[in-house]
Amino acid sequence: GFDPGLVNELVKETTEIGVDIRNNAVVKAIEKASGRFIVQAFTSEGEQAFDADMVVHSAGRVPDIDDLDLDKGGIKRETRGVTVNEYLQSVSNPAVYAAGDAAASGLPLTPSAALEGDIVSRNLREGNKHTPDYRGVATVVYSVPPLAAVGLGEQAAREKGLEFDVKRGDTSGWYNSRRVGARHSGYKVLVEKGSERILGAHLLGPNADDVINLFATAVRFGLKTSEIKDIPYAYPTYTYDIGYMI
Repeated sequence: GFDPGLVNELVKETTEIGVDIRNNAVVKAIEKASGRFIVQAFTSEGEQAFDADMVVHSAGRVPDIDDLDLDKGGIKRETRGVTVNEYLQSVSNPAVYAAGDAAASGLPLTPSAALEGDIVSRNLREGNKHTPDYRGVATVVYSVPPLAAVGLGEQAAREKGLEFDVKRGDTSGWYNSRRVGARHSGYKVLVEKGSERILGAHLLGPNADDVINLFATAVRFGLKTSEIKDIPYAYPTYTYDIGYMI
């Protein structure tokens, strides 16, 4: 779900600090021996064993709804959660609403869950009048450095038939990266031709997890790049660099 070019830069940074990355490895078993762990996995090189001090499963969480007997309540569900309509109401049982990880809707993110919880609350009180607006919901990988994105990626924007300019650059030589020793950092911003609206923004580097929120504001409210450049950002901050990215 992130820009491939920036992902490659993150992989470079990760390997340079000593992390051994193995892609497409299917874990077969984890064994404990003499206070250590042995991970048995199938890789492109065949079956391999990895010795480790600790094993962490970080593939995400699933909604804890399996024991709710949803079938008895006539509540249709998917792998992700309860199947809902645009009002976050169950498509098979109108008395039921679902939000966040329990609903098969939106991105599985904390901001999306909070947004959906608010929508469900309002629809329960007022009737089905409100639908979630996912524009400008940013997503972040809290790696070192952080990787962040909001809006459309380049491929998705092309599939929609949109015409846009791609602003991209390597920021490892910029002051804000150099002063903290960030060897790999960069950006890609998609700007729609004519309207000057930001369709998507993708960042890798120090404080990308905060700076992406300003791009999220621009995406959600359709701000023009000329309007964003007019803001006199404090200096020296990471947000000051936005003017050079658009």
